[in-house]
Amino acid sequence: MEILQCLEKHGERLDAEIAAETGMPLATVRERAAELAAAGAIMTCNVTRFEDGGRTEGWLYRISGYIPPAAPGRKPKRPA
Repeated sequence: MEILQCLEKHGERLDAEIAAETGMPLATVRERAAELAAAGAIMTCNVTRFEDGGRTEGWLYRISGYIPPAAPGRKPKRPA
């Protein structure tokens, strides 16, 4: 439930971010997230990010059925 609460609060998060916020070990976060994904409560995606010349690999989680809000600003017009 801690993982679901974290995702409800922040939207999508990396496994390392969830582990840091909840205080759980990374392996425990991945195990519990796998159970939630099998039940269909969350969606998972394997992600590689490059920050400051370093490579970070992890799992990205978000609640199933959640669509992030559109970015602020002007939107392109659809052709008629």
